[in-house]
Amino acid sequence: MEVSPAPCTCSNRQNCAGKSRKRLRVLCLHGFRTSAAVLREQLAKWDSPMVNDLLELNFLDAPFPCRGKSDVDGKFPPPFYEWFQYNVAYTEYVGMDECIQYITKYMYEHGPFDGLLGFSQGAVLSAALAGLQQKGLALSEHPSLRFVIIISGVMLENPQMKENCYSENIRCPSVHLIGSRDWLKPRNEQLLQVFQDPVIIRHGARHTVPKLDDEAIAIFYNFLIKFDSGEHHTSTTYAHGCENEGISKEDCLAEIEVLT
Repeated sequence: MEVSPAPCTCSNRQNCAGKSRKRLRVLCLHGFRTSAAVLREQLAKWDSPMVNDLLELNFLDAPFPCRGKSDVDGKFPPPFYEWFQYNVAYTEYVGMDECIQYITKYMYEHGPFDGLLGFSQGAVLSAALAGLQQKGLALSEHPSLRFVIIISGVMLENPQMKENCYSENIRCPSVHLIGSRDWLKPRNEQLLQVFQDPVIIRHGARHTVPKLDDEAIAIFYNFLIKFDSGEHHTSTTYAHGCENEGISKEDCLAEIEVLT
């Protein structure tokens, strides 16, 4: 199946002009049955001069139109998209190969990108692509990812995909945002273990892109500034306890089960 990449958009375009530093280009992958526009709005709560000064966020719609009910329908405007279909055990996938080809083609044509940012199913892909690239199984013609930002990501459970993606520690520097009330928290922690020296930001919300308080922003900034200044990633692991639990219901996604 051939798919045409949707156009990407850079957030905070008004901040692009007049910057003396070259911002880090990040490709952002949205959650299951949402859209690039939804993730852009979710990430707007991260509005901070420190973050905006370092990142150029680019957003991409998934290749497949939503093939079922979206949990954000009525909260955000359609259309909605999905990266791939999966069974409840997360061991079987429909459209995975096409999805990886689609993202790869986009990155070759519109990159290079310094890093990937993903939420939920987008985070699954961001982590998997880092592991696949490390082993020469994906993104072979794209420069090595400098970092990934994982918001509520989990591991693929298909045995062959687990071997391809996670059989060795992923050395790509990473930030993991994990919610104490996220129904996927145990699986978030499982994915965390396959990364070498991850940075962890913990928050009190559910399955969502959380608000970041000043302390979390500082941790995030200190992680990113190393790439801006050309320094190498250190082995320090941070943990952050966020007490801001005032996340709106509209920002939270319920557990999703789809057809096999």
